Amino acid sequence: MELGDAARPGPGRAVRTLPPRLLLLPLLPLLLGRGLRAAAAASSSGAAAEDSSAMEELATEKEAEESHRQDSVSLLTFILLLTLTILTIWLFKHRRVRFLHETGLAMIYGLIVGVILRYGTPATSGRDKSLSCTQEDRAFSTLLVNVSGKFFEYTLKGEISPGKINNVEQNDMLRKVTFDPEVFFNILLPPIIFHAGYSLKKRHFFRNLGSILAYAFLGTAVSCFIIGNLMYGVVKLMKIVGQLSDKFYYTDCLFFGAIISATDPVTVLAIFNELHADVDLYALLFGESVLNDAVAIVLSSSIVAYQPAGLNTHAFDAAAFFKSVGIFLGIFSGSFTMGAVTGVVTALVTKFTKLHCFPLLETALFFLMSWSTFLLAEACGFTGVVAVLFCGITQAHYTYNNLSVESRSRTKQLFEVLHFLAENFIFSYMGLALFTFQKHVFSPIFIIGAFVAIFLGRAAHIYPLSFFLNLGRRHKIGWNFQHMMMFSGLRGAMAFALAIRDTASYARQMMFTTTLLIVFFTVWVIGGGTTPMLSWLNIRVGVDPDQDPPPNNDSFQVLQGDGPDSARGNRTKQESAWIFRLWYSFDHNYLKPILTHSGPPLTTTLPTWCGLLARCLTSPQVYDNQEPLREEDSDFILTEGDLTLTYGDSTVTANGSSGSHTASTSLEGGRRTKSSSEEVLERDLGMGDQKVSSWGTRLVFPLEDNNS
Repeated sequence: MELGDAARPGPGRAVRTLPPRLLLLPLLPLLLGRGLRAAAAASSSGAAAEDSSAMEELATEKEAEESHRQDSVSLLTFILLLTLTILTIWLFKHRRVRFLHETGLAMIYGLIVGVILRYGTPATSGRDKSLSCTQEDRAFSTLLVNVSGKFFEYTLKGEISPGKINNVEQNDMLRKVTFDPEVFFNILLPPIIFHAGYSLKKRHFFRNLGSILAYAFLGTAVSCFIIGNLMYGVVKLMKIVGQLSDKFYYTDCLFFGAIISATDPVTVLAIFNELHADVDLYALLFGESVLNDAVAIVLSSSIVAYQPAGLNTHAFDAAAFFKSVGIFLGIFSGSFTMGAVTGVVTALVTKFTKLHCFPLLETALFFLMSWSTFLLAEACGFTGVVAVLFCGITQAHYTYNNLSVESRSRTKQLFEVLHFLAENFIFSYMGLALFTFQKHVFSPIFIIGAFVAIFLGRAAHIYPLSFFLNLGRRHKIGWNFQHMMMFSGLRGAMAFALAIRDTASYARQMMFTTTLLIVFFTVWVIGGGTTPMLSWLNIRVGVDPDQDPPPNNDSFQVLQGDGPDSARGNRTKQESAWIFRLWYSFDHNYLKPILTHSGPPLTTTLPTWCGLLARCLTSPQVYDNQEPLREEDSDFILTEGDLTLTYGDSTVTANGSSGSHTASTSLEGGRRTKSSSEEVLERDLGMGDQKVSSWGTRLVFPLEDNNS
């Protein structure tokens, strides 16, 4: 029977109804097919999304690996540059070649590598795309971009001129070797500046302190304003001839005058040190270069802070001018105080702890405290360069005496190596930046005008100041010294670091390019001509650093004494400012005993009612040493022959005279013969503190009207 007949109702036959689910059975294959196709489509869509996400993560990882590789290559490039520079330096020293300093070599090697990176490597970055934001009237420092529900953060790198949109950042390697300017300020500059203060030759520096301060402060300010005004005239000329593409204000010219006034005669000083040139000339140049770096950076900060009231923010305003002067004084004094306080804290920590038993920990603490001075000053709104400079001077004067023998050697060598590597790294980067920096603005008129301006500014800085200083100096600054100082006005690491710190505007980009070319010229040409210039000016070489030049018609008359030591002591005393001799007396009697293990016991210098405090602050080593004056401190101001010691009612001088009680000390060949009064004093020092506190000892200096 066919299904149709059976399903059809007939007489006497019951009708059978199929269940609904059975009615769906014929449609089941069709429904299942459609469901499977929908599930397959959904599954394939999810799989595609997962594959896309996985591919995106893989691409991101590859980009990160490529970026890491390029970072390693860029750092390796600089390490190889330094290695090649060191080997070439050895060759030059072995062959006694002096026409080119190691910094000049580093710049040459940097130029070569820069040319290779600029023109020898293909462009690898083709993913950059320009987006227009015409509704915004300013640039944002941070930008969040929504790409298909994912947010990406972008940071501002600076303005790009329309003509260079297609050429900027085309090569990833060029982008990697362009360092953040903060790397120079926070990592490379601190060891350079600290080493300058820590390795300061105190005797010759303080003997010429007045002249050094005049050159560094007054001379740098004069040079800044002369260069700034001359460059403003150059800018006006560029505007007339149509060579000025954007705004260039008077404050920009003064800023350029401030940063280009920072001298760095590293090449000249290295040759001076190698040839043992005249120590006073070395002290004048070194002291000026150390301090005028600090003055230049504070001066540039003050110029940036100059903001006149009113609509014209670049016009002269007396109130804004005096406010900038106040900012200059405030920043400089605050930075000086912060550096000195950090050095004092380090001295106290090394004195009242037994870190000297662990030289490694002692050296590590010294290093961290010294470096943190720079960062602390910058974080507080001061200038780290000034702070770390005076921290180095304070560390050398106080903390160095508390260190163990191993730590003294380690700290000297550590900062010397860091100074050498950081300085050569900066000069290598200068050569590299000439080709890898993407925002150069070359203006021949501005560059030529800058060379003329710095020459005239240096001349107005050296010759008039030397004339006025010689009116009060007994040891005159001769014409040959003045010509050599004029010739030695090289520009270097500090000028470069100040110029590269801000290259956002057209004016700052032109300043950076010009500064770079000035550094190249001064290091190569002037640095290479140092040795012939020394010979032409008849400046003494091969001089013992501790030997004083013979007196001549331009020198002072050496006072009569009891021998060469007395003559040298009198000479040093004559050249030391009386106010500084007062400071030295206070330092020797009070600060040295408080901060170090040297100097006279505080129980003999402080009043009787301070006996408990004096015993707490006086180191036990002071009683063991029994040294009224340490040699490394006495030789840069005066010798023991200039001292007058007072023991109770007796006044004891080093030349043999005494007061009411007979007591004398004599200096022969650097040794002291103790008198009976001194032996009694030493016995009292050894017996206890109670009896000593009533004696009292102090240093008395014969003050005279002298200038430095």
